[in-house]
Amino acid sequence: MLNNAALVAAILFGGAAQAQAPLSAIDWLATRAEEPTALTAAPRPLIEEPPVSLGALPPQVQVETLGAPSRDAVGLLPPKVTGLPADLWRNSAAAQLEARIEQLDVTHNPPLNSLLINLLLAEAEPPTASGGGDAFLLARVDKLMALGAVDPAAALLDQAGHATPARFAAWFETALLTDTVDPACAALGQAPHLTTDLGVRIYCLARNNDWSTALTLLQTGRALGAIDDRMDGLLVRFLDPEMAEDLPDLPPPAAPTALDFRLYEAVGERLATGTLPRRFAVTDLGGDSGWKAQLDAAERLALSGAVSANTLLGVYSARSPAASGGVWDRVDAVQRLDTALAAGDPPAIASALERAWPQMLERGLIAPLADLYGARLIGLPLTGASRNIAASLALLSEDYERAAAALPSDMPGRALLAAIATGSQPDRRPRNEMYLAVVDGFGPIALPERLRPLLEGGRLGETILRTMSLFETGAQGNPDDLTAALQGMRALGLEDTARRAALHLLLIELPA
Repeated sequence: MLNNAALVAAILFGGAAQAQAPLSAIDWLATRAEEPTALTAAPRPLIEEPPVSLGALPPQVQVETLGAPSRDAVGLLPPKVTGLPADLWRNSAAAQLEARIEQLDVTHNPPLNSLLINLLLAEAEPPTASGGGDAFLLARVDKLMALGAVDPAAALLDQAGHATPARFAAWFETALLTDTVDPACAALGQAPHLTTDLGVRIYCLARNNDWSTALTLLQTGRALGAIDDRMDGLLVRFLDPEMAEDLPDLPPPAAPTALDFRLYEAVGERLATGTLPRRFAVTDLGGDSGWKAQLDAAERLALSGAVSANTLLGVYSARSPAASGGVWDRVDAVQRLDTALAAGDPPAIASALERAWPQMLERGLIAPLADLYGARLIGLPLTGASRNIAASLALLSEDYERAAAALPSDMPGRALLAAIATGSQPDRRPRNEMYLAVVDGFGPIALPERLRPLLEGGRLGETILRTMSLFETGAQGNPDDLTAALQGMRALGLEDTARRAALHLLLIELPA
């Protein structure tokens, strides 16, 4: 097999134990009618599991604004959608939350990353010491932007309004990246106090067709030393294209802003986005820069959960590959798999799976592949490597419990994988330290002592963020943290996330 299942077999225990029967499907958007049937009965969860999705775009829901005046309270997903209570952040210090959000990176584990995005988009009461300000809101926006989820970030800002300089600056950046800057410039024209950045004001004056005022302001700013040489050179070229023809090309900036990016584009020196922060990838997603740039952007954003698997498939399916190697091989492999599944041709499906798995694994895109095709692969008459690949993709899909009941009898690590998918423990314990840490995370449900002070202080959201940080350090080789993270998620009611995160860790993340 072309994944880590071979390692599972090597470090486990000779023969495969029989997997336990899977739990009934759980609807995480509704109140659960049954308690989990793991080794021990779980306490009633503090939260109802938010839906785990590979896309950051919010569903079409009716947003219900909370009564609290703080802009920090705004969100796109109300409690009835996320399952998260409205007092999620209430008892945490805003500064502590902001630091935890900024430092957290769980993009390596899509189920956890999707939970993070739900937390960032959740409508909830503001944290303590927010003072009715913007800091916590802007921390959430910054994290979404870092993930490349620019549209949800812009939607959050739309909910909050743009009437302060800080919120306007964030809105203006999202507007530049999504090429919807005219409303922001119009707002600035009505309220010039929203920014002291002369570059922004000059750009907006030009966008509003007030070229003479823009030139006058540029000259004034230059005379006062209020515009640096690089921005001066960019704005001169932008405002006077004829003069720009006689000027040398500008060197690319080391750390361009969104305004830099659009100005370079306007003067015919568009910056490549591949080495820029992920938020810039959204500028290539529409395809105006060519299919190759669009493919690279879609893959990059899919890696962070900023676009859905279906969006990635749509870009992959736009046309036939133009070459071979790299992204072209991935496009070809996924197109072949999609065609084979549509035709219901098992030999073609087997061949396509054996091509697609290593291609997508190398790029880190197994999660969207599983999201697209995992459930459809359950029960297909496949043999050999393709059968185990199909089983792995099914385990990584939202239908992992159904997949666990249909695992091949000779699949490496079958007993462990089936047990984790059903929220239980295998009959025999693995010898590998990291695999054992996962198994221990699915023992009797109890909140780890290290998380208890946070939860007893009513800091539920902070407790969730802490469990995610523990999983992050655990996946890097700290088994105690990994066990605590899984125990914590399960005790908080995040059973589905715990199982899916653990399955992804076992099948994809742990080194072979």
